[in-house]
Amino acid sequence: MRLTTKGRYAVTAMLDLAIHGQQKPVSLNDISGRQHISLSYLEQLFAKLRRSNLVSSVRGPGGGYRLAVDSANISIAQVVDAVNESMDATRCQGKGDCQEGDQCLTHHLWEDLSNQIHTFLNDISIQDLISRKEIKDVAKRQDQQAQRANADESLIHLTST
Repeated sequence: MRLTTKGRYAVTAMLDLAIHGQQKPVSLNDISGRQHISLSYLEQLFAKLRRSNLVSSVRGPGGGYRLAVDSANISIAQVVDAVNESMDATRCQGKGDCQEGDQCLTHHLWEDLSNQIHTFLNDISIQDLISRKEIKDVAKRQDQQAQRANADESLIHLTST
């Protein structure tokens, strides 16, 4: 079982949105800059998150995305499920045909592990994560880096005109 980039990036982006979207909508461009996730990839993820009613979009100047539900009511499993990420540890994607059409000896073990992982992630909310000190510290560092990058960009723009 492995959580691929799709699931990891979706959770990261939702966490960024929850941290930065309390006052105003957050643009995907801002999330992209802070989290180093390509804008086109975020657009694909957020289309799925919007269809799952986890985020809502705000159009126009100053637009972007907001959480559609309180962060305490969004589990990590919901985010991963929304982007169609599999948390299946079996070789057969849970179908039971892992050994030439039949179940292998360890099918139920890996199926139980998949269920445990899903239960574990279902018990953790976005709010649980943003409440953690180490996550607050990382967010603060990322914000400072983004501010420095914006200041550098402004300085380059001023000197080139």
